[in-house]
Amino acid sequence: MDVDPPVTADQGTDELLLVPVRELVLFPGVVLPLLANRPGLEATLQEAARTSRPLAVVLQRDATTETPGLSDLHPIGCEGRMLRYIAGRDGLHHAIVQGASRIRLLDIVNGSDPRAVRVERIPEPQPGGADIDARFHQLRERSLEALSLLENSPPELAAAVQSVEQPGQLADMAASLMDLSPTEKQEILETIPLLPRLDRVLWRLAYRLEVLRLSADIGKRTRETMAGRQREFMLREQLRAIQKELGEDEGGSSELADLRAALDAAGLPEEVRKQADRELGRLERMPEASPETGMVRTYLEWLSELPWKLADDPGIDIAEARRVLDQDHHDLEKIKRRILEFLAVRKLNPDGRGPILCFIGPPGVGKTSLGQSIARAIGRPFVRVSLGGVHDESEIRGHRRTYIGALPGTIIQAIRRAGSRACVMMLDEIDKLGAGGFQGDPASALLEVLDPEQNATFRDAYLAVPFDLSRVLFIATANQMDTIPAPLRDRMEVVSLSGYTEEEKLVIARRYLVPRQRGRNGLKPEQMEISDAALGAIIRGYTREAGVRNLEREIGGVMRHVASLFAEGRTEPMRIGPDDLAAILGPVRFEPEVAERAAMPGIATGLAWTPVGGEILFIESTRMPGNGRLILTGQLGDVMKESAQTALSLLKSRAAGLGIEPALFERSDIHVHVPAGAIPKDGPSAGVAMFMSLSSLMVGRAVDPAIAMTGEISLRGIVLPVGGIREKVVAAERAGIRTVMLPARNRRDYEDIPASARDRLKFVWLETVDDAMAAAMPVAPVAGAG
Repeated sequence: MDVDPPVTADQGTDELLLVPVRELVLFPGVVLPLLANRPGLEATLQEAARTSRPLAVVLQRDATTETPGLSDLHPIGCEGRMLRYIAGRDGLHHAIVQGASRIRLLDIVNGSDPRAVRVERIPEPQPGGADIDARFHQLRERSLEALSLLENSPPELAAAVQSVEQPGQLADMAASLMDLSPTEKQEILETIPLLPRLDRVLWRLAYRLEVLRLSADIGKRTRETMAGRQREFMLREQLRAIQKELGEDEGGSSELADLRAALDAAGLPEEVRKQADRELGRLERMPEASPETGMVRTYLEWLSELPWKLADDPGIDIAEARRVLDQDHHDLEKIKRRILEFLAVRKLNPDGRGPILCFIGPPGVGKTSLGQSIARAIGRPFVRVSLGGVHDESEIRGHRRTYIGALPGTIIQAIRRAGSRACVMMLDEIDKLGAGGFQGDPASALLEVLDPEQNATFRDAYLAVPFDLSRVLFIATANQMDTIPAPLRDRMEVVSLSGYTEEEKLVIARRYLVPRQRGRNGLKPEQMEISDAALGAIIRGYTREAGVRNLEREIGGVMRHVASLFAEGRTEPMRIGPDDLAAILGPVRFEPEVAERAAMPGIATGLAWTPVGGEILFIESTRMPGNGRLILTGQLGDVMKESAQTALSLLKSRAAGLGIEPALFERSDIHVHVPAGAIPKDGPSAGVAMFMSLSSLMVGRAVDPAIAMTGEISLRGIVLPVGGIREKVVAAERAGIRTVMLPARNRRDYEDIPASARDRLKFVWLETVDDAMAAAMPVAPVAGAG
């Protein structure tokens, strides 16, 4: 929509609508477009279009000021008359404004909307004298010459220059047309007398005219010497000649020289050096304005900054490595022994193709810190690469340089951060790699990285040259093994880290967590102390985990509470006991569940393994009149559903021997429920617990709630071995269980169970389900059961 404002006579008002501008200067007699690109400006321009009020177009001192005051504006501006107001279809509003006269700002009219200013119009000086006429004539001649040297200059512009009769008007027109900064144009606008104004414009026009003459002369020479060559090469030579004449070519040459020196010092292999020389030659021939220049320069910078040379190996001190591991980690003796064996082999055979360690365990058990300790023990830099959620092969192998914004993959980026080819690189959360799709499979890309027979010539898609990864000490971490792709598992040696017992957590908290949290919260050892009883209460009542991550958070909460007291002025030392925790951390979150379970028929306590450690789960069974259906609830997976069906079939086959009427199954529906129904549950270790729950229900004898069990069963009643024994036993001890029933074939795992759990718990080894019934159910039936 175009709106032409009504034409009215000049009322001579000294109150104008304020239009602050950032990057342009309006001169008298010059027509310029204005864009309403800030709050309030659109309303101002609409008001001027509606009422034909003149505008005060003034340059801001600081372009970032949104609502400038009087002190934020230059004192001299230009009165403008709106010729046309345009509301574009894109939502932007434009105005065509013609400058009328110079104005001096007096003050801003408070309370006006739109904002207005009071101004004093500055009359244009009257020309007179030979000096003015001479400069006027010279300015016109130079302006016409400059227009003739400009390509695509419209002839109407030269005619307009010819038609100007006033020296001041020509100076203003020339200043508006020249490529000057807003500050330079403002200086000319603020120059009121004609003689200095003409001199200022002539001086700047003379410089621009000289540049145009030189450019035209260089263009003529290069066209003569480069006739027949491609246009791109001609433009490049022309630009180089201009830079040489202006003395601006030294920076580019210096930058290329620095880049060449960096490549020389990088120790590039022969194949890489040839590739770098080719790209460097291309860069030297490219114009600076070419979009490919930045891509080639970035590529060469990557080549120069990667650690191609192998630094001196400080060697592996096994005794120092043992000391560091013992200092950083409590217990974990088997893990430490395997790490020391791994380092010993590396020491004796540095070029050997050793296995890649993969630490698997619940969150918070120290997998990442073990990798950091290994790096510190052998004096190598440590770098971590997070693989959780990586779903694109190019994130591992890099993007080709033909893509916009291409970069090397995470492996090469990590090498650059480490600054050494002989670093310790931890591939964290390798079990959480995204599934491969149309963008490629990241697990397949990792195969080349982790294969010692291939990674000596690893080829990143961005670099397109081989890079030797054979000296990198790779260590992977995962929470569970099942989700690691099978080819990756084949290239790694799994080292399992289990959960901690309460005693181990107490030692870890006392030795590591409390000092660390005390320091992070600005406390000194003499200011506060937390008792072992309080730490034990936090472990039992406020955390339920295999690791110690949440334990450290809760200890941090205690430290923050104490820090706030000292920040408010407390000076006396504090000792935190168990009775103080409720006021600091709130009520106890976890109570021993076993104590809440009544000894009723149909309830059995099972043990389960989860990615975050062992857990106890309760299996509840009941029966009701029906037609022999088996109802399963509690979000059970397929394996647990099969265990329940197997347990029921086994119980039916032994009904006569247990004194159960066979017809009872036909006229009853049996419902098996595993509480915490919102949590999916699955695994091949609930068979014994399912059988005990069903047999307890049907024979009317309760299972001792202080007994927990694990193991799978066959249809012949044989108890089959299961995994995760250490985690399950630790969970049983944590829950207050007194007796644990395990498959007899799992005796081999007895040594993996912590000594504290072995001392506190009684173990019953099961060959068949008969052993489980004899140990878990008292002989006397419970009244009313069955």
